[in-house]
Amino acid sequence: MVQFQILSGKQTGTRWVARRFPVQLGREAGCDLRLEEPGVWERHCELSLDPAQGFIVTAQPDALLTVNQQPVQSAQLRNGDSLALGSVRLQFWLGEARQRGLGLREAAVWALILVLCLIQVGLVYWLSK
Repeated sequence: MVQFQILSGKQTGTRWVARRFPVQLGREAGCDLRLEEPGVWERHCELSLDPAQGFIVTAQPDALLTVNQQPVQSAQLRNGDSLALGSVRLQFWLGEARQRGLGLREAAVWALILVLCLIQVGLVYWLSK
């Protein structure tokens, strides 16, 4: 998953998570991330996932899009890149990884250690007779 941290505008401080691709950013009601700020077009840009290149952001032909303060028509995004769409600034982040629960594996390891200790105690007792 990827997420956008909104750095300016009405939604400042909001974190938005993309769950499917491509993602449409703009003012229109059908956009995935809706930004109603000055300078933002109806469908300002699109974020897509290319398995070979990674995350690619592509602006509409006449829409102003900057990535790290550089005007672009299309660009590959990296973790932490800042985007500006009209008067809105966003920061692109990879989503937080979820760790699987390891409780069952940990319990199995402790049970194995306990069984081995009991076997050793049993062997010592059996050999000492």
